[in-house]
Amino acid sequence: MKIVVVGTGYVGLVTGACFAETGNQVVCVDADAEKIKQLRTGKIPFYEPNLSEIVTRNISQERLTFATSLDEALFETRVVFVCVGTPSLETGEADLSQVFSAVETIAEKSPNKNLVIVIKSTVPAGTGDRVEAHLENIGHTSFKVVSNPEFLREGSAVQDCLLPDRIVIGTSHEDTIEMFRDLYRPFVRTGNPVLVMDRRSAEISKYAGNAFLAMRIAFINEMSRLCEKAGGDIRKVREAMGADHRIGMQYLFPSIGFGGSCFPKDVRALLHVMEQNNMEPFLLNATLKSNDEQKFNFVRRLKNVLENSDEKSSKSVAVWGLAFKAKTDDIRESSSLTIVDELLSDGFGVTVYDPAAMDNAKTYFGDKVSYAKGMYDAVKGVDALCILTEWNQFRFPDFQKLKKLMAQPFIFDGRNLYEPKLLKSLGMRYWAVGSQLDE
Repeated sequence: MKIVVVGTGYVGLVTGACFAETGNQVVCVDADAEKIKQLRTGKIPFYEPNLSEIVTRNISQERLTFATSLDEALFETRVVFVCVGTPSLETGEADLSQVFSAVETIAEKSPNKNLVIVIKSTVPAGTGDRVEAHLENIGHTSFKVVSNPEFLREGSAVQDCLLPDRIVIGTSHEDTIEMFRDLYRPFVRTGNPVLVMDRRSAEISKYAGNAFLAMRIAFINEMSRLCEKAGGDIRKVREAMGADHRIGMQYLFPSIGFGGSCFPKDVRALLHVMEQNNMEPFLLNATLKSNDEQKFNFVRRLKNVLENSDEKSSKSVAVWGLAFKAKTDDIRESSSLTIVDELLSDGFGVTVYDPAAMDNAKTYFGDKVSYAKGMYDAVKGVDALCILTEWNQFRFPDFQKLKKLMAQPFIFDGRNLYEPKLLKSLGMRYWAVGSQLDE
């Protein structure tokens, strides 16, 4: 099948590459001429494991091509996937301008007036209806608009696309259902479901899923703060909770809070939708507030320890990890940024290192921080080390080397990577999320 994908961000490029990998002819379209030029050579504009190999392979096999215009791309195309951004407006509402712009251009350029337009971008309930009504108002009455939300995680997006937990199809057009079953058949060979429903339910399912996961993270982090105050250990609490098969262990990892391009934005957008429907979003408001508190709590604990240390502090801190999670270079709404900003505002000198996100960090921070060449370079002469992203290379450092390089052997672990007893035996002071200092 020939497929056109509009947008070459995380969702669009991964979607297009994976459709090509399963034998389809795919054209990815983006107005950014420089990005398209780079993509044609196989250069990926962001870090995502395994994506470069799939893109390069399918370019060489002529199943994946790139274009800056829809003019030629739409020829003999039956289906177009819209994978453009829906960032937050100041109100929290999702900005749908790119979606409507893309759909208008598709309708104007397409020679096939029975084209299926698939909204893969994350959009509020009713967006498909609005898009269809808008097309009818401008004279395009035969296009079919389908909701097909993505459920990709940065850092494992290729695997999530090729081996999805489920495929959600929102459509009232019965004749499109079989097309989607055929299209996704290579992705669900292990029996994972293709769920067909109305458009609004499909649109809500994406927001509901992300909001629920964000709430799980906020809840375990709130329990971690209770453990810090009441004397418990969140690791033990998590084990007890997760052993209940109704709860499980997933998304119950204590941390510095959720971030990235999806969870914060989608919670705000769902909150706005609920308010627009005259509802009070109690849980969503609490989720965002609790998530913010987790970041500030981390900074308060660090400041309190350094201020009460027997050694005079030079207020210098090293940070390992700026990406919002491991295996990505994405720093959008990363909790690490908030923590570093807070430290800077309190007069700390901050040296940062991230194995993938340094270029994005330099764009964000400029000359406000120092940039290390490596993880050990970052800790030279500092009073404290903050681990803010769970990169594998941070899991097994040479602690004796760290101790020699640091002015004070203080480690504040925002991802609970280390065993407290080991660090204590080495003469280092260690704080993990949800446990007592030097436990």
